[in-house]
Amino acid sequence: MTVDTNQAPDDLRVGPQSHLTLHYRVSLADSGETIISTFGDRPATLAFGLGQLAPPLEQCLLGMGEGEHKTFDLPAGAGFGERSPELIQRVSRAMLAANGDPDEHYELGDLVEFPSPDGGRFAGVLKSLDEQGAVFDFNHPLAGRAVQFEVHILGILE
Repeated sequence: MTVDTNQAPDDLRVGPQSHLTLHYRVSLADSGETIISTFGDRPATLAFGLGQLAPPLEQCLLGMGEGEHKTFDLPAGAGFGERSPELIQRVSRAMLAANGDPDEHYELGDLVEFPSPDGGRFAGVLKSLDEQGAVFDFNHPLAGRAVQFEVHILGILE
């Protein structure tokens, strides 16, 4: 369901090459808890298609006009993917030591970053820890959750 609170002129529309200035909010659909919001703060700027927003959220923006303000209700899994049991993995203490401070004291729920083979980084949430290693959940924290995405397009540059 989409709620459209402002209709924009037909001339400036978000397209695949757009650079945007916008306010946005991502909230949990079930509780209304705000996960991230730029409303009441400085607006965000982004280049469309560079992964600064999750691709399903970017798709919501396509065709929106300058000045439009919409709210999108995304069902479970539609915004950040489904939860995958394969992304809950055990790593050894040696891997933890090799990829971080060996004297680090980890707590359940900590977000820990690891290097990826392509030189990037990925993060997992610590679920359990013992003498041999740890279990991390590498799913996106919002995977499998229904979310509400509110957006107000302030400016569009092509």
